[in-house]
Amino acid sequence: MDEADSLARRFQEDRTRLRAIAYRILGSLPDAEDALQEAWIRVSRADTRAIDNLPGYLTTVVARVALNMLQSRTTRREDPRGASLPDDTAGSETATPEEEALVADALGPALVVVLDTLSPAERLAFVLHDLFAVPFEEVAGVLGKSPAAARQLASRARRRVQGAEASDPDRRKQREIVAAFLAASREGRFADLLALLDPDVVLHADAATVLMGGQARVAGALDVANTFSGRARAAHLAVLDGDFGAVWFVNGEPKVAFAFVTARGRITAIEMIADTQTLAETSIELA
Repeated sequence: MDEADSLARRFQEDRTRLRAIAYRILGSLPDAEDALQEAWIRVSRADTRAIDNLPGYLTTVVARVALNMLQSRTTRREDPRGASLPDDTAGSETATPEEEALVADALGPALVVVLDTLSPAERLAFVLHDLFAVPFEEVAGVLGKSPAAARQLASRARRRVQGAEASDPDRRKQREIVAAFLAASREGRFADLLALLDPDVVLHADAATVLMGGQARVAGALDVANTFSGRARAAHLAVLDGDFGAVWFVNGEPKVAFAFVTARGRITAIEMIADTQTLAETSIELA
């Protein structure tokens, strides 16, 4: 199999996930298919031999194409009635159960309306990070912004979406969840950590945190709970860009920040940030 055939096969293998990303960003299945077609044209013309993380590269290309399409919209708005899969797609003999689940459940009608009120940058940051657990470093690359700016965009979008879906809209509830997680972490209460984590929770660490010995990515409640059990003794509850999180200070300066995403009473994502520039650009207030 030559390089072109191998690339085409890899793109096709990842097509379900890529289409779900494009659909969540664009809110339209026809537009999502157009985005994938344009993305494939770009990928097929690029030299991908030196790319170590091809799925990440494909995600970036599709996201950039979708963002360009979103930014080009001047008058048309998504129609919430078109948020579900059309019958001919849902009943396709070629659609796998995984594909139907990823796409059909991608957006509810109410969420389409809410996402349509976001700026293109807010929408992309929220979709990539909160729905697909893409690290803010990578989201920042797509947007051409700093990781801190990308996180701020996602944070603003998240607050609107949570308010619309009644998903942890009460800041007191979010504060309680994060505070309980920190307490369980310090005291090594593993069962309590598990109870606070979504089964599919993802922990991401930026490059600076990895240099300090952290893992770049940890997925699943068991592994994330193991990562934090008996730790976080020096972390303080804080507000990061408007959302509750935690910060570890050294000599009065923030050394590592922990950004939390919560939904339906559980933690769905944690971001560990040690990059000094990102920390400097982040609004941090002790809670």
